[in-house]
Order: sequence, then structure tokens, then C-alpha cells
Amino acid sequence: MPSNTRILELDSPIGHFIQRLGYAGLIPFAVFALLMWLVTPEVHPLVAIAMAGYAATVVAFLGGIHWGIGLRHDSPQRRFHMVWGVIASLLAWIAVVMPAYAGLPLLGLLLVACYLVDRKTWPPAGLGEWLTLRFRLTIIATLSCLLAAGAT
Repeated sequence: MPSNTRILELDSPIGHFIQRLGYAGLIPFAVFALLMWLVTPEVHPLVAIAMAGYAATVVAFLGGIHWGIGLRHDSPQRRFHMVWGVIASLLAWIAVVMPAYAGLPLLGLLLVACYLVDRKTWPPAGLGEWLTLRFRLTIIATLSCLLAAGAT
């Protein structure tokens, strides 16, 4: 498959479905960020770990996309895709075991880092048209992590 081949059409039935799933994936970010400010002190640690766990899962998912790209494309960036996928997951795991006041901002930073990496690597893989959606999702998810951290 040539590296400039578009894999998924943004403006197609499956493209619209993927966009809805992406936006639906923001619901836990928003809910947990809000709950961090509303729950009693007894429940606060549970909400914080739920938020960190969800954010780390998303970071690991974003890293997994790079494995998919690396496995599919024979390009000079193949090795980078594979390594970045593992690094993103490992850093997210570290953020989960940190106290929420430190781990949640790290997860927000990782979400931004994932977007910046994707901005450079997705176009050659045929995924460039998805970057607007990725940007929007990243902004809301990152702000949610930072708002949740502010409640710690």
C-alpha cells in the first residue's frame, strides 16, 4: 500500500460513525473532571483513579494506533511507530501510579504529545484528514485532565 493512500474517508458513513465514537469518548473525561469538584473527600480518590485510568487507557489506545500504522506500512518511520506506541503506554502507566495532582497533568501532557506526534506521522500514513478531529478531542481531554488535577 503506498504511504499516501487514504485509509478511511472522513466523509463516509464509517467516518461519521468514528467521529461520533470519538466525541462519545470525551464523556468520561468531562464527567470525571466535573465529579472531581463535586464529590465528597471520601469518594475523591476513587474518582481521581477512574479519571487517571481512563486517560491512561486513551493514551495507550493512541499509542496502539501507531502499532497499527507500523504493522501496515513498510516505511522508514515503521520503527518509530512501534517504539512510540510502547513509550506512550509506559508513560501513561507511570502517570497512573503517581498521585493524582502529578499524574493527571502528566496525562494531559501525554495527550498533547500524542497529538503532536500524530500531526507529523499521520499524513504520510494517509490519516491526515483525521487531524482536525484529533485536535478537538485532544483539547477537551487535556483540559479535563487539568481541571481534574486542579481539584486535587
